[in-house]
Amino acid sequence: MKIVFATSNKNKIKEVQRMLPSSIQILSLEDINCFEEIPETSDTIEGNALQKANYVLDNYNVPCFADDTGLKVSSLNGEPGVYSARYSGPEKNDKNNIDKLLNELNNKSDRSAHFKTVVAIAGLSTEPTICKGICNGDIISECKGENGFGYDPIFQPEGYEVTFAEMELEEKNKISHRGLAIKELINYLSSL
Repeated sequence: MKIVFATSNKNKIKEVQRMLPSSIQILSLEDINCFEEIPETSDTIEGNALQKANYVLDNYNVPCFADDTGLKVSSLNGEPGVYSARYSGPEKNDKNNIDKLLNELNNKSDRSAHFKTVVAIAGLSTEPTICKGICNGDIISECKGENGFGYDPIFQPEGYEVTFAEMELEEKNKISHRGLAIKELINYLSSL
């Protein structure tokens, strides 16, 4: 089975492809000659994932799944949330996003947070399918680790003494928000 993953993030594609059985091949947006910016205008993580999956299905007529992820920090009333990727501005810079978040948490004692990933699948059944994954943890005060992307260097999952960025990819995929959502996706795709 071939299915498009509606992302231009090569790290995400690599992370997800390694989790899928060899019978499922991910096509990138480049593979279908989709180079435009896909709209993400919803005010919810679910809404953005659905919007992206439906955009590819409607404009390229291929089955597609899309994800959206938000980091919700308790003491910041759920921020950055749906704006996680562009928290510091429209240029989507991981370092600037981390710097802004650490600055916002400077005098906060509650550093609890959770990542939420929603995967929306369009084009394989009459209605879109939604898969979700949540990982609880804390935001540490400085970056640690070289692996991963986004907020991985400052997110320490519950029950661990290391950040996502200090973990090997296989270990991270077992417990991460994206890993849990992709496990649901695999179960769904395997049932077809």
